[in-house]
Amino acid sequence: MPEKVRRRVVSLTGDALGGLTVAELPAPLRQYARFTPQRRIKFGANAMAAALEGEPAFRERIAQQLRERFPELTEALTSGTPPPAADPVDVAAVAYVLRPADWAKLVAAAGEEAHRAQAEQAGEEAQRELARLRGELAEARTAARTETERSRGELESLRRELEITQRKLRSAQSDVKRGEAEARRLRAELEELRSSAAAEKSAAESESRRLRTRLAEAESALEAGRRAARESRSVQDMRVRLLLDSVLDAAQGLRRELALPPTTSRPADTVDAVEPGRMTPRDIAARALSETDPELLDQLLALPRSHLVVDGYNVTKTGYPTMPLDKQRLRLLGGLAGLAAQSGAEVTCVFDGAELAAPVLLAPPRGVRVLFSKPGQTADELIRQLVRAEPPGRAVVVVSSDREVADGCAAAGARPVSSALLLRRLGRT
Repeated sequence: MPEKVRRRVVSLTGDALGGLTVAELPAPLRQYARFTPQRRIKFGANAMAAALEGEPAFRERIAQQLRERFPELTEALTSGTPPPAADPVDVAAVAYVLRPADWAKLVAAAGEEAHRAQAEQAGEEAQRELARLRGELAEARTAARTETERSRGELESLRRELEITQRKLRSAQSDVKRGEAEARRLRAELEELRSSAAAEKSAAESESRRLRTRLAEAESALEAGRRAARESRSVQDMRVRLLLDSVLDAAQGLRRELALPPTTSRPADTVDAVEPGRMTPRDIAARALSETDPELLDQLLALPRSHLVVDGYNVTKTGYPTMPLDKQRLRLLGGLAGLAAQSGAEVTCVFDGAELAAPVLLAPPRGVRVLFSKPGQTADELIRQLVRAEPPGRAVVVVSSDREVADGCAAAGARPVSSALLLRRLGRT
């Protein structure tokens, strides 16, 4: 089959595929059913050609599409009299699909006609190309003549410029000779200036040595004056200290001589009034906060420079275990952001990241540091490292209901509280 006929057959088949259902298509062509006609031709040309050749039922469906699209041409081919004005490539492509009597001859004749048309087109293109080349040759000859004339003009101009340059060169050589004479005169003047400068430098060095001598004498005199002032001030300080010691010794001696008892009362104690009742130790114990009172967490975070370390999943699985992990993290971090803004404390939330296949994409809220443990490390170990990293004496509060974490942090100097306490505090806000 000629190549042009084959391309036309594939193009007509690609257009006709849109009118068929997926079930009517052969299995190799079903993947191209949703493609545009251009993409079907680009990617499925070989598959469509093979299906037309080897699938008679598929070829008959395509032939039916072509009968609806080209009724006159298909009717003429069926009757055995192709229209003389029709494109031979279209005639051969439709005949290949319809397979009427002598369709092979039609395909071969279309190939010969297409080859002849291609040869005629190539001859016309060769004539056009020859005419274009002749025109370009004429333009090149004209341009060459123009360029020759321009080059001659430029050569004449360069000759004139060369003459001018030679005259300038002779003038420059005269200027150079005058310059050399001027340079010799200036060198002589420079030697005179150097001699006078050397004499002035020698005089300046003598004056500088004299001034340095006077400066050393002045510094010696100043140091002697300072030493005398320090000695005088030292004597005055000694006299004042001796007087102060004498007054203190006299006051202590007077207190011993008068045998004055230590003062145990104040003037306000002499005023008659009713005093409030005294609180017993039991009353004071009842005033302490319990371990489940959210006010306890507020008091701990109110300590100067306090640091709140939260065991993230321990809190979320205590408060809202049915939510997905990402929702648990977002809910907890939102509450911690508000708590950090209210208390001003440093807040760090630690999650277990050892089982994660990739880092969690998360935008931490303002005022909350979010950390995930490394592979091979648990969140509990990371919390203990954070506590040990703090300086002794800093107020560190660890939120976790894990007894091992709480005991380890308490041993390191931190104050453990339960996850339920933090959840009550967040629920209050």
